[in-house]
Amino acid sequence: MSTNAPVKLLAKNRKARFNYTIEESLECGIVLEGTEVKSFRSGNISFPDAFAEIRDGEVWLMGLHVTPYVYSSIFNHDPDRPKKLLLHREEIKRLVRKVDEKGFTLIPLEFYLKNGIIKVELGICRGKKVFDKRTDIRDRDVKRDLQREIRSRNNG
Repeated sequence: MSTNAPVKLLAKNRKARFNYTIEESLECGIVLEGTEVKSFRSGNISFPDAFAEIRDGEVWLMGLHVTPYVYSSIFNHDPDRPKKLLLHREEIKRLVRKVDEKGFTLIPLEFYLKNGIIKVELGICRGKKVFDKRTDIRDRDVKRDLQREIRSRNNG
């Protein structure tokens, strides 16, 4: 079996990269109920304000909305229920130390399929200040202007 598993991106949290400085990230499994898997695969998820919380030695994903699967019967899932993340005990201990001591927060960065299993990339993040966001916007604008200038010189 190859180490490079096929990965299909289901959803990406672009807002997180703007609002937070991502120190490191790790891959987690996620516990889902039956129809949630089908909703995930069809991309019917929303997580603008989602975050992870550590309770009783377990990591829970809060604020993730999984739209009920359209073609299911009465046995549909609760769209806003907290979802448990699957991590090793040592990883959870390390996360607890970082979150408690240094003021980091856990934010889901992206959801993807890996070998047919839904995974979440959890980022260990620190909130950006307003001036950091302004700097990012300014850098992005300068980069866009440079690209535009290069294109105009190459074309004409």
